[in-house]
Amino acid sequence: MRLTSFVITLILSSSLIAQEGAVWRAASKESEEYHEYRVKPTVPPHGLAKVKALIKDIKVDEDDTEALARNVYESLSLREKFTYNMIHAESYSQNCDANPPIQEEHKKIFGYLPDAFGEYAWSDRQSGFLRANRDSVISLMKESITRSKRVGVNFKHAIIEINAREMIPFIIAAYAEIKKDLDLLTVLLLLMKENEYDPFIASASYRKLYSDESNYAAFLVFSKGNEELIIKRATDFYNAGKK
Repeated sequence: MRLTSFVITLILSSSLIAQEGAVWRAASKESEEYHEYRVKPTVPPHGLAKVKALIKDIKVDEDDTEALARNVYESLSLREKFTYNMIHAESYSQNCDANPPIQEEHKKIFGYLPDAFGEYAWSDRQSGFLRANRDSVISLMKESITRSKRVGVNFKHAIIEINAREMIPFIIAAYAEIKKDLDLLTVLLLLMKENEYDPFIASASYRKLYSDESNYAAFLVFSKGNEELIIKRATDFYNAGKK
């Protein structure tokens, strides 16, 4: 089934590229390196060897779902479940997008994050775990980010998944320390979008990134002005929620 989906994906993608007249041009070395940085996950250490061994033994079902048996999943500690959910997504979600390499990727603030798990996504059980244990999830992510000085794409998706708006000051501080990670600005944008923060929704930035005329690849050109504006709006949004 997965092979068939893959073939269909290639056919649809080739057709889409041909229709849109996209040119497949290699990105610069700096752009390619930044892309690799963007899609790299954070791998938590909690019970990692045990969790990897369990994932290796998962049997794929007829829907291409790759999930631990319920009794095995429930036997894991909270920290082990966190590791499992951060390195493995259970639900197959066919993705027909295959686009040319992004040019000057390191100079763009995107409206959306890159996929964290390729053709897979968190199942309802996994999303439910993150939301039900949001305080612990936030604490574990902060602990890891403080130690490693990086925020993996999986962590970024988790922040959005649990609507961790209380992490905004921490995200801004992390960005100040990890200047090259423009997707941290994307996280701030998405938190404002998902919470329907009026000053942001009324802005030109919102219209460029999230209007009906925009698409998944929409971006703002990185500049000091855009950087400062996003951080100011996110700070105002955070402070408004404290009142």
